[in-house]
Amino acid sequence: MRKLALCAAFAMTLALPAAIAHAQDRYPSKPIRLLTPFAPGGGSDILARLITPQVSEALGQTIVVENRPGGGGTLGAGLVVRADPDGYTLILVSGSYGANGALHNLPYDTVTGISPVILLGTTSLLVSLHPSVPIKNIKQLIAYAKANPNKLNFGSAGIGGLGHLAQELFRLETKVKFVHIPFKGSGPVMTALISGEVDSSFSSLVPSIPHVKAGRLRAIAVTTPKRSHALPEVPTISETVPGYDVTHWYGIWGPKNLPREIVMRWNQEVAKVLRSDTVHKWLLKEGLEPAGGPPEEFRDRIKADVEKWRRVVKEAHIVAK
Repeated sequence: MRKLALCAAFAMTLALPAAIAHAQDRYPSKPIRLLTPFAPGGGSDILARLITPQVSEALGQTIVVENRPGGGGTLGAGLVVRADPDGYTLILVSGSYGANGALHNLPYDTVTGISPVILLGTTSLLVSLHPSVPIKNIKQLIAYAKANPNKLNFGSAGIGGLGHLAQELFRLETKVKFVHIPFKGSGPVMTALISGEVDSSFSSLVPSIPHVKAGRLRAIAVTTPKRSHALPEVPTISETVPGYDVTHWYGIWGPKNLPREIVMRWNQEVAKVLRSDTVHKWLLKEGLEPAGGPPEEFRDRIKADVEKWRRVVKEAHIVAK
């Protein structure tokens, strides 16, 4: 009996890799969750809902976009880190994810503790103001803030988010003083800015551009070294503050140890969507440079951001709450 039991156990051990491979061959066999770690209406939410219909069609399964705001994006990311690495729970994050790795003492490594899938694209953050604020450019913003310390308030998608850190980098390099007001995502920031609850923000181009074009916001600068082709008339911060550079991005990743076959399936299908005529034109119109490329390129981007923002967090004495 013991010999038979050992033989049966050995047979099951041999069969396990085959069973896993068979499950991967059938992937996906049920609906997939794609989390976004911010409230509806922000850049990551808009982008997730833009690309999922075509990816869903290609995979032959429903993809449910699920908003999980909180903790500057750490709540949603934590849920995906703890999910089973079976390809049925992924997340679409923004550049704030790289910032979180520098700010928070997380129970996982933001670079090695995940399975990067694909870098979707890069873009600028946009410095915009409520039209009632009497400031037309970065030079005036700096002069006004120095003459009126802490009178201006800046909204962000959360403490330690990319918008917040971009503001802090600006503060460090210009020596100005203003008040930071955190929200739970880009959507609430846009609502507060349009209503005049906050004076300004450093926010993603994706949710900002429609309001700029409608006259509800005044755009005064972008954070990348080069101007955005979506708003070519808007200067860069670096034209006034030499060397200033914050590049925003969006990407998809899954839990650590996600099978390579599933990673590459998603990578290839999403890349096709990014290259499709409709999506490609939309991205460019919204100021987002399509990326694509292998998963390793996305990992390198995250690693570089974590190293950059550690310096800003330390020098600006930013503490997560």
